[in-house]
Amino acid sequence: MFRKQNILCVVCSAGGHLTEATIATASLQYPKYFVTYKLPHIQETLKSQEVYFISNPHTYLYKYPKNFFQSIWLYLKKRPAFILSTGSGMAIATCLIGKIFGSKIIFVENGSRVNLPSSTGKLLYRFSDLFIVQWEPLLKYYPKAVYGGLLV
Repeated sequence: MFRKQNILCVVCSAGGHLTEATIATASLQYPKYFVTYKLPHIQETLKSQEVYFISNPHTYLYKYPKNFFQSIWLYLKKRPAFILSTGSGMAIATCLIGKIFGSKIIFVENGSRVNLPSSTGKLLYRFSDLFIVQWEPLLKYYPKAVYGGLLV
């Protein structure tokens, strides 16, 4: 039997997406871990957090299979009940794998998206259990979304 652990996986790219994710989860008194890719500032940004690194397939299609296998290995190791993402494409595999295995998916559309949705947001909107936008104009693209206001 596959049992999910009562923990939160926070998966996002390492730039502004990570800043928003750390702000969104800072006050949560809930076991969590972060999944991102390596950049020089990550060690300092997440120094007191549990962090795992996976491949960023952003502009290289051949990296998506590597990202998928890393994501499924980590997912099966940790078995989170919830997955929160602020995006970029590197988070897609983790979110879809989580959905298949019954995790609840929470997606927060990036704050830089004021009038038009992101590609990752458009894809993960239909799989998310909770979809949050930071700008009201995006509600016309995501009618079931929740307006949460700006994180940053």
